[in-house]
Amino acid sequence: MHTLTPEPLTAAAFAAFGDVLEAAGPHRLINDGMCQRYDDLARLDMVDGRAGVAIFKARTRHLPYEFSLVERHPLGSQAFSPLHQQQFLVIVATDLAGIPGTPRAFLTNGAQGINLHRGTWHGVLTPLAGPDHADTALFAAVDRVGPGANLEEYLYASAFRVASAA
Repeated sequence: MHTLTPEPLTAAAFAAFGDVLEAAGPHRLINDGMCQRYDDLARLDMVDGRAGVAIFKARTRHLPYEFSLVERHPLGSQAFSPLHQQQFLVIVATDLAGIPGTPRAFLTNGAQGINLHRGTWHGVLTPLAGPDHADTALFAAVDRVGPGANLEEYLYASAFRVASAA
C-alpha cells in the first residue's frame, strides 16, 4: 500500500487540477459596502449541457483514509463548496493516456471550496468533519446537467492510504 501525505490546498499547488474557491485576493464592495464580492473564481467548462446547482450530503471520513477508487467527468467541470466550515480531503491525479497517475492529496483549511477541471481524475467527496460533530457534511455543488456519459471510474490495483496531517 502506498502512503500519501496530504498537502495544504493552495491555488498554485492545485492549478493543474482545478481552481481553489476562497475569499482571498481582489474583490469589490457591494450591498452598500457591507459585502465583499470575489468574482470569477472558477472556470466552469461544460460540453453539451448546462451548469446545475446541487446539494451533496456526504458521510464524514477520518485520517488515515484508504481508497482505491477515483473518477472523472469528461463532459464538465465540478465545483464543491462546504456549507459549514469543516476541512475536507481532496484527492486528484494527472491523466496518463486515459488512466490516472499517482494521486496527490490536499487538505482544505475549512473555508475553501474547489472546482475540478473537466476530465480531472479525483477521489470521492471526503469531508473530515460535519457540523457539530455530525457524521455527514453538506456541500453546494455546481456541475454539468445534460445528456451523455459523464462519469468514468478507475480502480487502482492496490489501495492508497492518506496519512494523518503532520
